[in-house]
Amino acid sequence: MTEHLDRLTPRQIVAELDQYIIGQHDAKRNVAIALRNRWRRMNSPKEIQSDIIPNNILMIGATGVGKTEIARRLAKIADAPFVKVEASKFTEVGYVGRDVESMVRDLVDQSVGMVKAQKKEEVKKRAEQLVEDLILDILIPPMHPTGPSGVGFGNGSGSTDKMPESDQELNQGTRERFREKIRNGELDNRKIEIEVQQNASPNVGMIGGAIDDVSMMNIQEMIGNMMPRRGKKRKVTVEEARIILLEEEASKLIDMDEVKSEAIQKAENLGIIFIDEIDKVASNRSGGGGPDVSREGVQRDLLPIVEGSAVNTKHGIINTDHILFIAAGAFHVAKPSDLIPELQGRFPIRVELKSLTQDDFYQILKEPKNALTKQYEAMLRSEEVELQFQDEAIREIAKIAFEVNSEVENIGARRLQTVMSTLLNDFMFDIPDVIGPNAHVVVTQEMVQERLSKLVQNRDLSQFIL
Repeated sequence: MTEHLDRLTPRQIVAELDQYIIGQHDAKRNVAIALRNRWRRMNSPKEIQSDIIPNNILMIGATGVGKTEIARRLAKIADAPFVKVEASKFTEVGYVGRDVESMVRDLVDQSVGMVKAQKKEEVKKRAEQLVEDLILDILIPPMHPTGPSGVGFGNGSGSTDKMPESDQELNQGTRERFREKIRNGELDNRKIEIEVQQNASPNVGMIGGAIDDVSMMNIQEMIGNMMPRRGKKRKVTVEEARIILLEEEASKLIDMDEVKSEAIQKAENLGIIFIDEIDKVASNRSGGGGPDVSREGVQRDLLPIVEGSAVNTKHGIINTDHILFIAAGAFHVAKPSDLIPELQGRFPIRVELKSLTQDDFYQILKEPKNALTKQYEAMLRSEEVELQFQDEAIREIAKIAFEVNSEVENIGARRLQTVMSTLLNDFMFDIPDVIGPNAHVVVTQEMVQERLSKLVQNRDLSQFIL
């Protein structure tokens, strides 16, 4: 589990994050240290490992400055289970809403999916061989020296006499030729009939008293295991059959108990839970009833999860002691000090993310691997149309996005998506009907000014559209 983290030093983690996120160096440094500390803990002496708790992080910054993206990219770099939740969706026990433990259950589900995919990749070669044999048996049934119990094999007369050796050799030779055709994809469009296992898990509802999510999932799984699995005949192409059967055969080859055990360990030691909009459940604690009661109740429900507790999931019990929690909020109205002191103490690292400047917008449009300009270029390349942005045009787009953010409402880098969409909508609509393949579209500074200047000048219009 620590092999992947072993190669990631804090500086390398920041360098990886720099490929996708512009600026916010302080936040990147802190999450890089937090990630490296996980490797340090797991390689510490056994007697002290359980006492080393993660330094949870509270990110403070306006919307669209990169809080979520930093956490999501960090999880991808570490190959760690990641769950993003919004604190405003949780409500105090007794109010309508989701219970806070659901985010931990979601993390375990995510971890099980990751481990299962990894195990399937390990047995893929073996599963592919089994699938190839299954498809071959459907296309050219094998001949047996003695008549097998299955119908449709043998010499077609139902006789149990020994088959001539030459017929068996002929059958085997034909099967090998068809095996080559399957491998080369020559039979991909040929229709065959396969039997697919149907999901035996029923949708069960409870009438009467309330029941928690875990109990409901356990009841459904128990009833599903009691019900016999039934196969369903489907007529599909060889190519489709390969995909369907590969999933089934790979699932048969992996041990789900081992998957669940590994997944829980992975979630406990590497899991990252990102709690967004934490400021929405902060109250000024000035006394009185109303919504502040519920907000403080959510904080008190979050507290045992963040400080470490055992949560029951359908895959087993998970301890949250070493899960990394990253909370984030704009804190326009409330302040971090408005959170209850106990919860504040569970997020010792506080990072303030800076608002994006016009130069930041320019770099966001140009430098990251997934920059919007590169995304649009890739989409139009699929239509065989070449899209090119002049450097002055990119600077003009950044300038307009910054101005609109300043005048209307600051939504950070998300403003670039609305500006780019407005700028390129006509092209996206005209391709390929009006602008055909092999065309070359150049976005110039004049084009940007012409298409977007009216939106900037007319504040009411830009507020409506952008």
